[in-house]
Amino acid sequence: MEQLILDKAKTALVVIDLQKGIVGRTTQPYASQDVVKNAAAIAEACRASGVPVFLVHVTPSPDGKDALHPEADNVMQRGAPAPDWAELVPEMGPKDGDFVITKRQWGAFYGTELDLELRRRGVRTIVLCGISTNIGVESTARSAYEYGYDQVVVEDACAAMSAEEHAFSLKTVFPRIARVRKTVDVIAALK
Repeated sequence: MEQLILDKAKTALVVIDLQKGIVGRTTQPYASQDVVKNAAAIAEACRASGVPVFLVHVTPSPDGKDALHPEADNVMQRGAPAPDWAELVPEMGPKDGDFVITKRQWGAFYGTELDLELRRRGVRTIVLCGISTNIGVESTARSAYEYGYDQVVVEDACAAMSAEEHAFSLKTVFPRIARVRKTVDVIAALK
């Protein structure tokens, strides 16, 4: 695998759904707290290097009318979220200069200002991490690819509800649309 080189002037970090209601779940192959630790380390390296940090969280609108209800064989069960469900975990911030993006669906581009904010800052490459690898992260990565962004998916700063779901995205989907690297690789490229 070739060494990761990032143009810091054209790179941004996009962190998906590291919020209390999601980080509180059991994840694999990495525990959610390990994902948060790695993502927080990358975020600190980005902030120190002048690379913008976008913290994305998901929450329904107050009336819940934006929830999707298409027929499916395995519908995700939803109940009323806890009052702090959508709050970002404190390890992630936000810190001064960070951007917080609120999404209502799986992907961070659909119905949000993420693409506009990235383009206004001249971003060409996004470093992507979060939970869940095969849902929010993968949906965001697919859209980013369609928008023409170069991407780095941070394998050990992502997790899913099962190791199999995580592995499928990392081995089958992401190598076709992104570079897959570890936290240490990204931090080294930001120095």
